[in-house]
Order: sequence, then C-alpha cells, then structure tokens
Amino acid sequence: MDKKKFIMSYSCGKDSTLALYRMIEQGHTPLALMITINKKNNSSWFHNISSNHMRDVANSLDIPLMLIQCEGDEYEASFSEALSKFKEMGADSCVFGDIDIEAHREWCTKRCAEANIEPIFPLWQENREDLVHEFIDKGFKATIKIVNLNYLSSEFLGKTLNREIVEIIKKEGADPCGENGEYHTFVYDGPLFRYPITFKVLDKLEKDNYGILSID
Repeated sequence: MDKKKFIMSYSCGKDSTLALYRMIEQGHTPLALMITINKKNNSSWFHNISSNHMRDVANSLDIPLMLIQCEGDEYEASFSEALSKFKEMGADSCVFGDIDIEAHREWCTKRCAEANIEPIFPLWQENREDLVHEFIDKGFKATIKIVNLNYLSSEFLGKTLNREIVEIIKKEGADPCGENGEYHTFVYDGPLFRYPITFKVLDKLEKDNYGILSID
C-alpha cells in the first residue's frame, strides 16, 4: 500500500484505536481524528464520550481533532460532507475499525464514494478474539463504557479490558470483541498515547436497555 494521508473515523474505542495503531506502524500519516457528536448531549454517538475527553485523547495522541455535530437524521449527510472537506484538505483516505459486519462496511464505503476518498479497513475479516487479544497485548488500556443489557450486566461497566475479562464475557455468551454491540470501550492509554487520560467514575446508569458508565 502506498503511504496514505488519512482521516481516522474514530470512536475512542478499542477497534478504531487498533486500526489507527496499525496504520501509523505501517508509516501512514493521520491528518485528523473525525468523531461524530450528538448535538443533543455534546457526546459521541454510540460510545457516549464527552467532547472534553475526546480533546484530551486527541492531545495525548498528538493528532488534530475534528468534531462533526449532527442530529440522528443528519448523520449520513454530515459524515459525507465532512469527508469531502477532508479531501479538499489533502486527505486521500478514511480509515475505519470495522471487523466483519458487511452492512457497516457498505455504509462506510458509500460515504467515501460520495466524497471521492478511499475507504480502508485494517482489521477486516480478522478473527475477533485475536484482535481483542492483540489490542490488550500491545499495551492499550480501555475501560468498558457501555454494555447492552441483553448480553452483559451493568457489573461490567468500569472494568478494565484484559484477557480475564474477555474470557468472562465469552462465558456470558457474548462476543469477546463486542462487534455486535455487546459492549463499547473508552481507550485511555497505550503505545500511541503521550500520557494516560485521567477520569473519574461518577455513576452507572441504565437507559433504553443499555448500561452506561458516567465519567468526568
């Protein structure tokens, strides 16, 4: 692969962090972290990370941060528009942390086609459990931020992701990598970070069948 100047579609979670790590290790250059923000609560879609924590992460990674604010019905158009702007700024590709859900890849590929930018999926079709083990073994640190209560109890919230926790998640009948949405993580330290992100746990909440770790 030629050396890329890429935008990272970033969630602050483990899969996008591992994809970012691989791209940097291969000599590609990240121009920005692109994170979509829910206008209603000023936190990231899906992982519920506050904008303050996102800025801390971007500063530690030493990568510019681009926040894309949108409502739910604006999400698709806002994503494509942002990619077009990045294309004008010199980006030739956008990187995603998706593993093997074809509908996700199709959606990302369409948004990139609309912006005339190349989609890259560094983790695609690799073994899910191997990927989560790679993330852990590389030295990244992540806390479990959200759980789908259909699969995992709120007791998992705030747990540091390690091999032992992955085994417990498997025994609960959930996917070890959480690729089906069983859980989401907040990555706060690791080989890409200049310093760890500090945070304080405020509460564990339950809403719409999801457990959410509230942090400050």
